[in-house]
Amino acid sequence: MKAEPFVIERTLNASPQKVWEAITDRDKMKQWYFDITEFRPEVGFEFTFNGGSEEKTYVHLCKVTKVEPGKTLQYSWRYRDYPGNSFVTFELFAEGSATRLKLTHEGLETFPTGNKDFARESFSAGWTYIIGTSIREFVENER
Repeated sequence: MKAEPFVIERTLNASPQKVWEAITDRDKMKQWYFDITEFRPEVGFEFTFNGGSEEKTYVHLCKVTKVEPGKTLQYSWRYRDYPGNSFVTFELFAEGSATRLKLTHEGLETFPTGNKDFARESFSAGWTYIIGTSIREFVENER
Protein backbone atom coordinates (compact mmCIF):
# COMPACT_ATOMS: atom_id res chain seq x y z
CA MET A 1 0.00 0.00 0.00
CA LYS A 2 1.38 3.38 -0.97
CA ALA A 3 1.67 5.87 1.85
CA GLU A 4 -0.29 9.08 1.61
CA PRO A 5 1.76 12.11 0.61
CA PHE A 6 2.28 14.87 3.15
CA VAL A 7 0.22 17.92 2.13
CA ILE A 8 0.08 21.36 3.73
CA GLU A 9 -1.74 24.46 2.50
CA ARG A 10 -1.51 28.01 3.76
CA THR A 11 -2.88 31.29 2.46
CA LEU A 12 -0.17 33.95 2.36
CA ASN A 13 -0.87 37.66 2.33
CA ALA A 14 1.32 38.20 -0.74
CA SER A 15 0.88 38.11 -4.51
CA PRO A 16 1.53 34.91 -6.47
CA GLN A 17 4.46 36.68 -8.16
CA LYS A 18 6.06 37.46 -4.78
CA VAL A 19 5.57 33.87 -3.58
CA TRP A 20 6.92 32.50 -6.88
CA GLU A 21 10.06 34.63 -6.49
CA ALA A 22 10.44 33.39 -2.90
CA ILE A 23 10.43 29.73 -4.03
CA THR A 24 12.62 30.21 -7.13
CA ASP A 25 15.15 32.97 -6.37
CA ARG A 26 18.23 31.52 -4.65
CA ASP A 27 18.95 34.71 -2.69
CA LYS A 28 15.38 34.84 -1.40
CA MET A 29 15.24 31.09 -0.73
CA LYS A 30 18.17 31.25 1.66
CA GLN A 31 16.30 33.79 3.81
CA TRP A 32 13.39 31.44 4.59
CA TYR A 33 14.29 27.96 3.25
CA PHE A 34 17.77 26.50 2.80
CA ASP A 35 21.06 28.00 1.67
CA ILE A 36 21.17 26.59 -1.85
CA THR A 37 24.37 27.45 -3.72
CA GLU A 38 22.74 27.56 -7.13
CA PHE A 39 19.14 27.21 -8.26
CA ARG A 40 17.23 27.74 -11.47
CA PRO A 41 13.56 26.89 -12.03
CA GLU A 42 14.35 24.85 -15.16
CA VAL A 43 13.39 21.22 -15.75
CA GLY A 44 16.50 19.10 -15.39
CA PHE A 45 18.39 21.57 -13.18
CA GLU A 46 20.11 19.72 -10.33
CA PHE A 47 20.91 21.27 -6.98
CA THR A 48 22.07 20.24 -3.54
CA PHE A 49 21.83 21.64 -0.04
CA ASN A 50 22.49 20.57 3.53
CA GLY A 51 19.78 20.15 6.12
CA GLY A 52 18.62 17.81 8.83
CA SER A 53 18.24 17.60 12.57
CA GLU A 54 20.39 18.93 15.38
CA GLU A 55 22.11 15.54 15.56
CA LYS A 56 22.80 14.94 11.86
CA THR A 57 23.11 16.91 8.66
CA TYR A 58 22.12 15.30 5.35
CA VAL A 59 23.16 16.21 1.82
CA HIS A 60 19.95 16.67 -0.18
CA LEU A 61 20.13 15.80 -3.89
CA CYS A 62 17.39 17.41 -5.95
CA LYS A 63 16.42 17.76 -9.59
CA VAL A 64 13.73 20.05 -10.98
CA THR A 65 11.10 17.89 -12.71
CA LYS A 66 8.25 20.32 -13.45
CA VAL A 67 7.93 24.08 -13.90
CA GLU A 68 4.84 26.10 -14.73
CA PRO A 69 6.03 29.67 -14.13
CA GLY A 70 4.04 31.42 -11.45
CA LYS A 71 2.05 28.27 -10.70
CA THR A 72 3.94 25.01 -10.10
CA LEU A 73 7.46 23.96 -9.12
CA GLN A 74 8.36 20.32 -8.52
CA TYR A 75 11.65 18.63 -7.79
CA SER A 76 12.92 15.26 -6.71
CA TRP A 77 14.25 15.06 -3.15
CA ARG A 78 16.63 12.37 -2.00
CA TYR A 79 19.63 12.01 0.28
CA ARG A 80 23.25 11.20 -0.49
CA ASP A 81 24.18 7.72 0.83
CA TYR A 82 20.57 6.73 1.59
CA PRO A 83 18.00 4.85 -0.50
CA GLY A 84 14.70 6.43 -1.44
CA ASN A 85 13.40 9.15 -3.70
CA SER A 86 10.56 11.57 -3.19
CA PHE A 87 9.03 14.61 -4.88
CA VAL A 88 8.23 18.04 -3.49
CA THR A 89 5.62 20.11 -5.33
CA PHE A 90 4.79 23.75 -4.67
CA GLU A 91 1.49 24.93 -6.20
CA LEU A 92 0.35 28.56 -6.15
CA PHE A 93 -3.27 29.69 -6.42
CA ALA A 94 -4.25 33.36 -6.60
CA GLU A 95 -6.95 34.28 -4.10
CA GLY A 96 -7.62 37.97 -4.54
CA SER A 97 -4.46 39.78 -3.43
CA ALA A 98 -3.31 36.70 -1.49
CA THR A 99 -1.84 33.36 -2.58
CA ARG A 100 -2.79 29.89 -1.45
CA LEU A 101 0.37 27.82 -1.33
CA LYS A 102 -0.02 24.05 -1.43
CA LEU A 103 3.01 21.90 -0.75
CA THR A 104 2.90 18.16 -1.41
CA HIS A 105 5.76 15.84 -0.45
CA GLU A 106 5.19 12.36 -1.90
CA GLY A 107 7.32 9.25 -1.64
CA LEU A 108 8.26 9.57 2.03
CA GLU A 109 7.68 5.83 2.41
CA THR A 110 10.70 5.16 0.16
CA PHE A 111 13.16 6.42 2.80
CA PRO A 112 14.71 4.07 5.37
CA THR A 113 12.50 3.19 8.31
CA GLY A 114 13.99 3.25 11.76
CA ASN A 115 15.63 6.66 11.22
CA LYS A 116 13.63 9.32 13.09
CA ASP A 117 14.84 12.01 10.69
CA PHE A 118 13.04 10.20 7.84
CA ALA A 119 9.84 9.63 9.83
CA ARG A 120 6.65 11.24 8.55
CA GLU A 121 6.44 13.23 11.80
CA SER A 122 9.82 14.84 11.08
CA PHE A 123 8.74 15.90 7.60
CA SER A 124 5.42 17.13 9.00
CA ALA A 125 7.15 19.27 11.64
CA GLY A 126 9.67 20.62 9.14
CA TRP A 127 7.19 21.52 6.42
CA THR A 128 4.69 22.94 8.91
CA TYR A 129 7.36 25.35 10.12
CA ILE A 130 8.70 26.14 6.63
CA ILE A 131 5.27 26.73 5.02
CA GLY A 132 3.31 27.83 8.07
CA THR A 133 5.86 30.22 9.57
CA SER A 134 9.09 30.74 7.64
CA ILE A 135 7.86 31.58 4.11
CA ARG A 136 4.82 33.37 5.53
CA GLU A 137 6.97 35.74 7.58
CA PHE A 138 9.33 36.25 4.63
CA VAL A 139 6.77 37.13 1.94
CA GLU A 140 4.45 39.08 4.24
CA ASN A 141 7.22 41.22 5.72
CA GLU A 142 9.63 41.59 2.80
CA ARG A 143 9.67 45.09 1.38
